[in-house]
Amino acid sequence: MTTIDDILADFDVIDDWEERYRYVIELGRTLEPLDEAARTEANKVRGCASQVWLSTRIDRGAAGAVRLSFTGDSDAHIVKGLVAVMIALFSDRTAEEILSLDPEPTFAAIGLREHLTPQRANGVAAMLERIRGDARAALAASA
Repeated sequence: MTTIDDILADFDVIDDWEERYRYVIELGRTLEPLDEAARTEANKVRGCASQVWLSTRIDRGAAGAVRLSFTGDSDAHIVKGLVAVMIALFSDRTAEEILSLDPEPTFAAIGLREHLTPQRANGVAAMLERIRGDARAALAASA
């Protein structure tokens, strides 16, 4: 799996936005395939113009830590790449880490906000809210 540090390092050396778009699309191609059984209404992210699915796995550690990992997919190439960025940023973290992590510095480093259409920006916001909602639910269930 590509880490967020790998993605940031790669974006650092790609100046041209056409190349960056191609790279984001390539990131989407590296996602592990989403099981057909995970393409459910419950996993569909609301607020995305494209179809986006996020599946959440919750692991409860012996010390009480609740760790979440995500898999996802989209029917649009660029959006699938954005899913890959979100998974790299948030997957395999504790619920507390997810809720305290501010993605804006990462988005700014990539130049994401200023190069996304309003619809795609809304989709990223919807994915972020879904991920945080799953983290809040996992914490509430473990309380």
